[in-house]
Amino acid sequence: MSAILARKLVDYSSLSLGNMATVYPADHPTLAGEPFSLQEYYARHAPNGSLALLFMPISRHSQNVLASSNRSATISVADDHPDASRARVALIGTVTIFKDLSTAPDVAAIQKCYLKQHPDARHWLPGPREPHIAYWARFDPHTIYYVGGFGSEHYIGYIPLEAYQTAGSVQYDQTAKNIGSGRLHEQIRIL
Repeated sequence: MSAILARKLVDYSSLSLGNMATVYPADHPTLAGEPFSLQEYYARHAPNGSLALLFMPISRHSQNVLASSNRSATISVADDHPDASRARVALIGTVTIFKDLSTAPDVAAIQKCYLKQHPDARHWLPGPREPHIAYWARFDPHTIYYVGGFGSEHYIGYIPLEAYQTAGSVQYDQTAKNIGSGRLHEQIRIL
């Protein structure tokens, strides 16, 4: 159940907006090794829970990811109306950057999906544009940490990656009846 709720939280966020966290590179003149977190747009696209990102090398996150040997980042997503009793999830993973549009898988579908969730991004899509360069990127989570709400009432902990990846839309419909309107809370515990 936690995997389904975590995927629903990420996949059906009305804003498709999370906080991305990266780390300043070792050669940064003043903030080497320090964490950096800021809101970042994403789009749910892949059935396995990977996310599409508009990757702009001018952004601090992009610079940190490019300087990271393993291209690591964390994206955290919370309920649209966050408070301590509501669910939130942290996806820890890696970013694959598609600098060459011809190597990006299914560019037309990614662009359509991204623009559906973020129509304002049409001005910054990858391709020959000025003033900023942009690429498509894919965020692949490898570790999932879920907080269902208060610990005495809800699951808090890691969710197996396979469970998160396979928690699909068929299960959402069945689970929706067990989820309060707008509130993602667990009716049962698993794990």
